[in-house]
Formats: sequence, structure tokens, C-alpha cells
Amino acid sequence: MEISITRNIPTTPEKIYTHWLSSDGHTNMTGGVATGSAKVGDNFTAWDGYITGKNLILEPFERIVQSWRTSQFKEGEVDSQIEVLLEKVKGGTSLTLHHTKVPESGEHYRKGWDEHYFEPMISYFSSLK
Repeated sequence: MEISITRNIPTTPEKIYTHWLSSDGHTNMTGGVATGSAKVGDNFTAWDGYITGKNLILEPFERIVQSWRTSQFKEGEVDSQIEVLLEKVKGGTSLTLHHTKVPESGEHYRKGWDEHYFEPMISYFSSLK
């Protein structure tokens, strides 16, 4: 299963990129405790360890590709993958998320991306203006 979502976030691609990959930044923009790194091959966590993964491809300020799984994945299910594409637009950034290799039981992640990522990010970055 695949999920694709595009949202406009009221900040620059540079700020989203650096926040996504840093422990404090990711924690601040989502509200869930995270650990992060801006190095390919490094592991990360998000939402108090509910999400784990690894940085696969990093193209500064444009693209982030990570392996991704939650504690709800069943043993034997392969990691899913997220690709975050950032494009500067009037008023901020167009963020497109492609979430692939999602387990068939994972339709609820579509709602989770909005509730636990995009809505908090829009609120957080709006408050910094």
C-alpha cells in the first residue's frame, strides 16, 4: 500500500529539512519526543519511540528518504519507506510525502500523518512568524 499527501507548510524548505532531521527540531514541530541526525545511515526515532527508522537518502533542503516503521508493525513485516519532497512556494513550502511499502493494515497512517505531523507543523511554524 502507498500513501501520498501534499500540504503547504508556512516556512522555508531549509527549516523543515533541519527540523525533520534534528532531535529538538523534530520534537518541537510535532510535539512527540524524537531523536535525529542529518547523516545518511543514522537511525532516528519519533513520537516517544513509536516510530523508528534510518536515513537512506538526504538531499539538503529538497529531499529526505527514510526507512520507517512503528511499534504496530508485525514481526516479519518489512520496513516501509518515506520520501519527503520540499518545494519553495509563495507563503512557504509545498511538502509532498510518499509513504510506500505500508502494511495492508496501515490505512490509519494516512490520518496519522495529518494529525501527528502536518497539523502540528503548520501550527508550530505559524507561531514562529
